[in-house]
Amino acid sequence: MNASLGSSAAVEDYLERILELMTKKGYARVVDIAASLNISQASVTNMLQRLDAEGFINYEKYRGLILTEAGEAVARAIAHRHQLLTDFLTLLGVPSEVREHDIEGIEHHMSPSTLLAIESLATELKKHPALLKKIKAAQKKTSKHA
Repeated sequence: MNASLGSSAAVEDYLERILELMTKKGYARVVDIAASLNISQASVTNMLQRLDAEGFINYEKYRGLILTEAGEAVARAIAHRHQLLTDFLTLLGVPSEVREHDIEGIEHHMSPSTLLAIESLATELKKHPALLKKIKAAQKKTSKHA
């Protein structure tokens, strides 16, 4: 990501949200993005202009936007990462309110190798329910002493 876009986490959040809206509604408007990210429409417009300049979207003020091939690829990778972390923490029994907060905090700071390790671990835990049960029991025991 280009440093001129601000934090890559913000760019990723925008691309992920645009993809979500387009998948759900068939389009993504400035007003929808602003509402879903809880920020001003002016801030959204500024970021959309930057994303357009970087080739992630095609944006025309007052007409709308579409993800470019590159933008869609990045957005799908971000959505996959988010879903993988959600599935993994759900598997471990992390409560939803904690899970969502934690995912937002860590998802933008994970290397591909760490993500692959989590994906592999989740796959193995699903294949070995007895081990998963043992891990959850250890969590409960640890949380009582914390």
